[in-house]
Amino acid sequence: MPTPRRILLVEDDIHIADMLALNLRDEGLEVVHCARGDEGLAHLQRGGWDALVLDLMLPGVDGLEICRQARAMTRYTPIIIISARSSEVHRILGLEIGADDYLAKPFSVLELVARVKALLRRVEALAQNARLESGSLLIDGLAMDPVAREARLNGTRLELTPREFDLLYFFARQPGKVFSRMDLLNAVWGYRHEGYEHTVNTHINRLRSKIEDDPSQPARILTVWGKGYKFVETGSAA
Repeated sequence: MPTPRRILLVEDDIHIADMLALNLRDEGLEVVHCARGDEGLAHLQRGGWDALVLDLMLPGVDGLEICRQARAMTRYTPIIIISARSSEVHRILGLEIGADDYLAKPFSVLELVARVKALLRRVEALAQNARLESGSLLIDGLAMDPVAREARLNGTRLELTPREFDLLYFFARQPGKVFSRMDLLNAVWGYRHEGYEHTVNTHINRLRSKIEDDPSQPARILTVWGKGYKFVETGSAA
């Protein structure tokens, strides 16, 4: 039998946690629950998780800090934030620091389970595509290895977050093609985050600061006014 996917659930409300754990286990998933943020972070650092379901307001260490530390780790762990903080500001902040999805309380347990399963399928599909496409992509001094998830520009390694890597790889595979912010959200984030297109702007600005000689005058990731963005080879940027 295949090894069950392992889900780390960090939630201080024991009633919500029990309900979520029960429904996730009914789907054949292995669930480990922590009620404190510091305990959850310790479990996360041991590795081996297929997804993290994370509350924001936790004793010990808050969920945003756990999310930040997760995104600083070498291994990419998909994250779904569940929180009573339902304001747009908190949703945007959660997504921009690296969460893959955000569900405000109160929510449907069945919807949460469906989103976890969808996220696991997406991650597996990305991994499978990376295996099929193994080998570096090389375009105009930019080398990207989707298996090692490593990018170099003119031989210098780029320090990219997992989301920045995915976004740059998506662009570099299709030079010259214009993508709207919603196109990029759907393709790279994997869900329709209606109203959060400016999250794309933030990530593109961060990418430009890492790959452009002058981020204020980008030559690789260009803005196409009224349409979106495109990646071009510097020799054809004009």
